[in-house]
Amino acid sequence: MPRTFTLVSVSIHVVVITGVYVAQMLNVGPLPSLRDAIAFSDPTLTPIMIVDPPPPRPAAESTPSPAATVSASAAPLEAPSSVTRETGRENEAALHSGSSTVGVEQGVDASAPIGVMPGATLPILAEQPRQPIRLHAGIVPPRKIMDVKLVYPPLALASHQEGVVILETIIDTRGSVEAVHVLRGYPLLDQAAIDVVKQWRFTPALLNGEPVPVVMTVTVTFTLK
Repeated sequence: MPRTFTLVSVSIHVVVITGVYVAQMLNVGPLPSLRDAIAFSDPTLTPIMIVDPPPPRPAAESTPSPAATVSASAAPLEAPSSVTRETGRENEAALHSGSSTVGVEQGVDASAPIGVMPGATLPILAEQPRQPIRLHAGIVPPRKIMDVKLVYPPLALASHQEGVVILETIIDTRGSVEAVHVLRGYPLLDQAAIDVVKQWRFTPALLNGEPVPVVMTVTVTFTLK
């Protein structure tokens, strides 16, 4: 009996709650009224006007330039229909008109070389100095052909100074010693070695059969007897 009463009570509550929910859904109320478009009803708004772009200006007509005066010696602008032989009198019209820039000057010998005016001399170009190069396998090295007796410095002789001075020399295309500087030496012997090497003479170094300036290393030995 209590169980049956509980079921009936639950069923009644479900029916009541469902009825309340359905009643709220069906009670929509009055719908809102439609509004007019602002762009057409508001008199304070400025209407938008669509204006077409102006047409482009007509191009200015170019005035023809006056015809330039054509010289009698000017090259023709149109190709000739045939080739005629020269008569030797083509420049007479220009010469009679007073032009001095057409043809060859009067009195010039026709046998003179082309490009050289009579009495003119060509400038002689000075030989450009060559930079000395170091000896390599393709160069015929210089050979000493004149030796000079070495003078032993008195101070080095008194100090019993001996040794080998190594010098780097520049030998020009004539075989002369152009410059000398010490690579390794001794303070008491260096100047005497430089003085004697500057007096040496060599055969020129040859590269492809032509003399060239070279850089060569030489030694001077100082020995006490």
